[in-house]
Amino acid sequence: MPRRHIHVTGAPEAPLRSALRTLRTTLDVPDEFPAEVLAEAEQAAKAPRLPAYDATGIPLFTIDPPGSTDLDQAMHLARREGGGYRVHYAIADVAAFVAPGGALDAEAHRRVMTLYFPDGRIPLHPPRLSEGAASLLPDQTRPALLWRVDLDAHGRTEAVDVRRALVRSRARLDYSGVQRQIDAGTAEEPVALLRDIGLLREALERERGGISLNVPEQEIVERGDSYFLGFRAPLPADGWNAQISLLTGMAAADLMTAAGIGILRTLPAAPVGEVARLRRSAKALRIEWPHHTSYAEIVRSLDPTKAAHAAFLQECTTLLRGAGYTVFTDGKIPDPAVHAAVAAPYTHCTAPLRRLADRYAGELCVAAVAGEEPPQWVRDALPGLPQEMAAGTRRASTVERECVDIVEAALLRDRVGELFNAHVVDVQERDRAVGTVHLDDVAVVGRVEGGDGELPLGERIRVRLTQADPGSAKVLFAPA
Repeated sequence: MPRRHIHVTGAPEAPLRSALRTLRTTLDVPDEFPAEVLAEAEQAAKAPRLPAYDATGIPLFTIDPPGSTDLDQAMHLARREGGGYRVHYAIADVAAFVAPGGALDAEAHRRVMTLYFPDGRIPLHPPRLSEGAASLLPDQTRPALLWRVDLDAHGRTEAVDVRRALVRSRARLDYSGVQRQIDAGTAEEPVALLRDIGLLREALERERGGISLNVPEQEIVERGDSYFLGFRAPLPADGWNAQISLLTGMAAADLMTAAGIGILRTLPAAPVGEVARLRRSAKALRIEWPHHTSYAEIVRSLDPTKAAHAAFLQECTTLLRGAGYTVFTDGKIPDPAVHAAVAAPYTHCTAPLRRLADRYAGELCVAAVAGEEPPQWVRDALPGLPQEMAAGTRRASTVERECVDIVEAALLRDRVGELFNAHVVDVQERDRAVGTVHLDDVAVVGRVEGGDGELPLGERIRVRLTQADPGSAKVLFAPA
């Protein structure tokens, strides 16, 4: 969900915890759920709207980070007779619990999406639902929107169906465990096929000019009496799993465009100037980017386990800033209707426990497959969703950015005055003495200013840490 992942392991010291608590207050983020919302969630958990179709015989499994309990998706992968594959993808049916116009619904529209802090999250829905009755936890019968996507032998979509169903997950897996099983050849076929289908879908992504950013997770790790800030590179299994979600989002967009009503996740092509800026950053990080090589090709060539490549992938997320939500209700497909990074029409529909728009996209797709009109409550909410999602995304981005600043300041606060080796990865156009540096030995990207002359873009320099206070001041460097 967040573009820049960061989390805390161990028990970080008081200044960091205190600064994160203060940030919650400063940004006025929602915290405790009102009593009437909790009461409605409790009642809904006891008496959800259950579908007639029983698909509990499909042995679904989930793949999430260890310890996750808000499980939106569960899958089962199989080979089809005669060739190709069948993907069953169950998505938590939030609408089975949230009544339109009720207290739960109003609170979800106020929150818009789950907010992620390094030391925890502020959920979109009460935990009684998001981590309990609505979550696709193992060995629990749950209402879901069950997608069935048939693929040919090359991974191309041949047929799509989605309907309400009762489902039952059999296992809760995590990425590293799945990766180990697949690498060792011990994974059962439904899990082993994640690699086969994932690789086919990645090949199709390359063919259509799409791109997936394997952005490393910035991680605070406890080491004895101190803490270390580093990057954790995503595993191949992370990417294969993401391809199943992308597959579903693309199928959902096709269903909605065919029905003439929907909400798409759109992203215009990157401006030439932004790509040029990234070329300068690549040069600064000693990443070779031939002129005939496209942005998509250079990103696919990167190794997120390398520090310079990890830093560049973080810079690449800036090209996602123009993403938004586009609604259409009259059969006229919007222009643009494509998400530039996906290189196809696409929508968010696989994380309704954590993102408001997904509940509505799911309802539109179920109606489209059934040949029915969408519910009136969906039609009524559609026009306002883009603005709501934009506001929620801005708040989530602010939380993300401020959390990174606080964590970096907390980790470096005792090192003010020290010298570091760094690369200049960006220089401001209006003031060439101000820019951004990426430290060589610490997973920190920070602002640099205070020098007498122009910063040498793409060059290695020595910088001095001039401020770092998790309670008040962001990390700042000066040329040494």
